[in-house]
Amino acid sequence: MSALPPGSVIGILGGGQLGRMLAVAAARLGQQVHIYSDATGPAFDVASRHTVASYKDTDAITAWSREVDVVTYEFENVPLSAAAAADAAKPVRPGARALEIAQDRLVEKQFIEGLGLPVAPFAAIDSDADLTRALQKTGMPALLKTRRLGYDGKGQTRIMTPDDEATARDAIDRAPAILEGFVSFEYEVSVIMVRGLDGQTVYYDIPLNTHVDGILATSTVPSPLPSEIAKRAVGIAERIAAALEYVGVLAVEMFFVGADATEPLVVNEMAPRVHNSGHWTLDACAVSQFENHVRAVSGWPLAPADRHVDAVMTNLIGADVKAWQTLAAETGACLHLYGKRDARPGRKMGHLTRVSLKTPT
Repeated sequence: MSALPPGSVIGILGGGQLGRMLAVAAARLGQQVHIYSDATGPAFDVASRHTVASYKDTDAITAWSREVDVVTYEFENVPLSAAAAADAAKPVRPGARALEIAQDRLVEKQFIEGLGLPVAPFAAIDSDADLTRALQKTGMPALLKTRRLGYDGKGQTRIMTPDDEATARDAIDRAPAILEGFVSFEYEVSVIMVRGLDGQTVYYDIPLNTHVDGILATSTVPSPLPSEIAKRAVGIAERIAAALEYVGVLAVEMFFVGADATEPLVVNEMAPRVHNSGHWTLDACAVSQFENHVRAVSGWPLAPADRHVDAVMTNLIGADVKAWQTLAAETGACLHLYGKRDARPGRKMGHLTRVSLKTPT
């Protein structure tokens, strides 16, 4: 379990903005990065090397893996065959089990519930009859989501009335799905934790998250989450990570339903990677989630996750990025642009973190 020395090569499956920020963090530690992606992406601009080939080309994955020292990934929809091909050549961290669970919403819910952790009521939906039966249990409103490939509000539809039931499956192209009952909550939070090869764990402060049209809009630290509930949230994430023998950054999104509730926290979903709600760590902490992920997968000691300022991270979506000159001139604001050329609606183009003096505790 020896640590990879400076100059080692970290292979990253995926060439998006998360890969870009991981590559910058790796460079800070003297590590190199070799990106594997099926298309050109913003990570290519800052990586030592890149390979463009299909994720389904296991021969190409194997050849690429032999040129790196460890493999990680920046998105959870990496085909399991690709992860297996890489793992046959070099260690893959986090392991493929985390990918397998996170790629299927039904499997994910069953896994989390199997750990004795609270989740929303759910049911597998493969037919109209399944949907009718499930709605009788969950009631309305409810959410119908594809089991696979949904993100940022995509691949899901709300069922608010009986009329919605008739069209709900068509709205998601009648794909295999999961129905989730609505959770009445006060706000959403996420735990950003890091687990090392030796089982050491560190946790960043828990942010309060807001969403617009299913896409994360802001993450704010400190959050109003009561301290005892925050400890409970950390315990939930730790149980998930331990069950997976996890290595790297793990994000666990949760609903806070109220301090007086029997279960004050309900787990929404997990992400086996660095996470959008942890981007504020780049500017509010000495060591960001990205650097700690690099440290973890490289077998290095993890750094403390202490926060030295308060922060509000705001995603720049689509045309928001056109205000870059104004944002760059704002006092106390840290601008991060991802190098994407096409500012399409709903596309994450960058983020802005506004920092201020830390609130006394």
